[in-house]
Amino acid sequence: MKHQDIELPFGKICQAPQKAPKKVVLLVFALLLLTIIPLYYPSISHSLFVSETVNSNPLVPSLSSSSHDHLNDHVREEDDFPSITSNLKCDIFTGEWVPNPEAPYYTNKTCWAIHEHQNCMKYGRPDTEFMKWRWKPDGCELPIFNPAQFLELLRGKSLAFVGDSVGRNQMQSLICLLSRVEYPIDVSTTPDPTQKFIRWKYMSYNFTMATFWTPHLIKSKEATYTNGPTKTGLFELYLDEFDEAWTTQVEEFDYIILSAGHWFFRSMVYYENQKISGCHYCLLDNVPDVGIFYGYRKAFRSAFKAINSLQNYKGITYVRTFAPSHFENGLWNQGGNCLRTTPFRSNETQLEGANLELYMIQIEEFRNAEKEGRKKGLKYRLLDTTQATLLRPDGHPSRYGHWPHENVTLYNDCVHWCLPGPIDTWSDFLLEMLKMEGMRSAEEKKLMISKDRRLN
Repeated sequence: MKHQDIELPFGKICQAPQKAPKKVVLLVFALLLLTIIPLYYPSISHSLFVSETVNSNPLVPSLSSSSHDHLNDHVREEDDFPSITSNLKCDIFTGEWVPNPEAPYYTNKTCWAIHEHQNCMKYGRPDTEFMKWRWKPDGCELPIFNPAQFLELLRGKSLAFVGDSVGRNQMQSLICLLSRVEYPIDVSTTPDPTQKFIRWKYMSYNFTMATFWTPHLIKSKEATYTNGPTKTGLFELYLDEFDEAWTTQVEEFDYIILSAGHWFFRSMVYYENQKISGCHYCLLDNVPDVGIFYGYRKAFRSAFKAINSLQNYKGITYVRTFAPSHFENGLWNQGGNCLRTTPFRSNETQLEGANLELYMIQIEEFRNAEKEGRKKGLKYRLLDTTQATLLRPDGHPSRYGHWPHENVTLYNDCVHWCLPGPIDTWSDFLLEMLKMEGMRSAEEKKLMISKDRRLN
């Protein structure tokens, strides 16, 4: 809703008797002040609040340090955009999917940024109900993404997506959501048809968005001497070495969204101090199999170390938590598929097994990085998409990311997300967190000052 102009009662004041009692004059003067101030400072009269994360779901534990307050909402530009929630305390990441007949907010015909393999409607997906849901947190509302508000908040700023193709999937979703206001132009230094390394700029807002493709977050390469036990490649991971393809580029950004996960399920050989230290399902002689979780933890630890060691980085790092795949009746390379057409309820499934372990590793390494980063004045935030995406087995392309006769590696794709689709809600989360950032930063500064006073 747009701010409504308040008509001031100048006529009545002008007609007031000249010898009015003092109390009446003071009362009129006070009313004038209360009426005029909101006109010049609309955020005072339209202060709304964003939710604070609380530990209300044992499957998706929130951080002990993640007390979220709110940023004033005063950039609304369209009548049909909902206001942000007025709840003071609410875990926006715990809830259920509820019907939203107004969705989607773009189509594959109105947005050119959709990657071919996520363009489900183009390739004949017969159902459309998977696009018509929104996330409803327990105890509050999560506003639908407001593109004008997002661009205004990030005016003059920059945002980098660092991770694999699911991270790129998220960026393309954001581009489509923002297309109702403006399309970006490609300002990449070198052309990249794969869109693994690309920069977009929204000229009217001086806002830059980029993606840096790094499937393992650290230095890695595909082995040339073997195709691995599964015949889908063997990857060499240098667990204590940075991936300079992104670590040398992100220092200038105001926000980083870091994510990784699915590439760690492939066969890998781990290197530390330039020597083989183990592997995950490599079946190589004299190489101990230390498992997927060993490499995953070390990779995130090195990625966080890279960020905390940047000399001039002053931005905020959002860690987007693991988004589980939904293969049923087989693995991704053994005929598994995802054919459901409706979301799960929260009591119909749970995070378990490898998915739970990967999630918990992220949380633990996030906490450690946050603690170290705080010493340098760096901020970390948890973009906890895990529960919401766990409940959406219906949102993947499955076989509708390509033509039936095409020879593709991931024939039934139950990893990435259709556009439009559930992944659009990740932008709802992101915008809500951006709006809460101002008040949260002020509270953190207040706590630091209070701590320093106690120490002195």
